[in-house]
Amino acid sequence: MSNVNYDIIIIGAGTAGMTAAIYGVRSGKSVLLIEEKIYGGQIINTPEVANYPGIESISGTSFATNLYNQVKSLGAEYINAKVSGIKDCGNRKEVITNDNRYVSHAVIIATGSKNRTLGIPKEKELIGKGVSYCATCDGMFFKNRDVAVVGGGNTALEDALFLSNYCHKVYLIHRRNAFRGERHLEEGLKEKDNVEFVLDSIIESINGEKQLESIRVKNTAQNLYSEIPVSGLFIAVGQAPDTQIFSNVVELDEYGYIMAGEDCTTSCEGIFAAGDCRTKTVRQLTTAASDGAIASLGACSYVDTNNK
Repeated sequence: MSNVNYDIIIIGAGTAGMTAAIYGVRSGKSVLLIEEKIYGGQIINTPEVANYPGIESISGTSFATNLYNQVKSLGAEYINAKVSGIKDCGNRKEVITNDNRYVSHAVIIATGSKNRTLGIPKEKELIGKGVSYCATCDGMFFKNRDVAVVGGGNTALEDALFLSNYCHKVYLIHRRNAFRGERHLEEGLKEKDNVEFVLDSIIESINGEKQLESIRVKNTAQNLYSEIPVSGLFIAVGQAPDTQIFSNVVELDEYGYIMAGEDCTTSCEGIFAAGDCRTKTVRQLTTAASDGAIASLGACSYVDTNNK
């Protein structure tokens, strides 16, 4: 296996990773961007992005492609490979893939997180056609329509509150008889005339061919079934960060997110975390881009300081 030397290696080519690459190259650093699958991350599954400043409307795929083309035009190197780990060698880091080892002075981890799914038929097929994992991204598309939110934590309750301001009716579906989220969020929902709690219930099926039409819900306490007509289904049952392979070099929290603050620095000098894989409150396209810029500038400073 050969060693290839770079100033900065970025793992993950979503919005955070590609933004980091842009800032790194523009700062005069040699940058390698490694992505296991296709560039873009989760945003490529979004039919329309309408909440990114300066861009009125664009498809997720077009947004990601524009970022990728910018990265390549600036001169960053891009490869498809599966990273299996990082070795900390002081002011040099080894990023290990299935068939090579790449050496750099700094590493930015931008592997994102994956939405947990319900795992039921048609869920995947109807993403962007009524099924969504981001109420703040897609909620406005369902103005004055009936929607459902599934989940019992803070995200689900916050999504239901957000949607209640725009939608005609919001069904909040949870498999238990009490929510896990904060009490003040629940109390706020109880004050909404257009929010209905559907407790002790699970979604058994999603109905619709080209577009979501309804959901079939089972009340597990009473063993009763009902069909609820909805135009939108917002799934808020958690996310899973893709970070376990880095647990030997950076500190993770109890949910697997990399412990890193707004400066994107981790517990290991020279390793930074950007985007949805790090501990943060807001996970949006704009905050991913922000993290990418901050992490990259931090990495550039680290490279300059440790290689004089």
